[in-house]
Amino acid sequence: MAPKTERIEFLRSVRQLRRVRSFYAAGVLLWAGSAVWSGRQAPGSREMWVSVLLLAVFTALLVTAGLSLRRLAVPATGRPAHHAAPHRATGPRHASAQTHAQAHA
Repeated sequence: MAPKTERIEFLRSVRQLRRVRSFYAAGVLLWAGSAVWSGRQAPGSREMWVSVLLLAVFTALLVTAGLSLRRLAVPATGRPAHHAAPHRATGPRHASAQTHAQAHA
């Protein structure tokens, strides 16, 4: 049972890393816009440099998350990756003794 549990944990980690990567990408866009805006309003101001610093931080985090995702590429298993119960045909059902007696009465 351990390999299945490990695979589920692995998939959760990859999914969360993708969400974090999206957050970092939004941060890069936000701080890039802020750096451009403050750079036009007051070039060389403290606000511009703080925006540039935060842009650099979010860019580094985005690159790190991207590299981690590439390193943790989900191995192909040859099966579709959906998590519903398998669709297997069930075996023949056995009727209870009472149902069997009523059917032959």
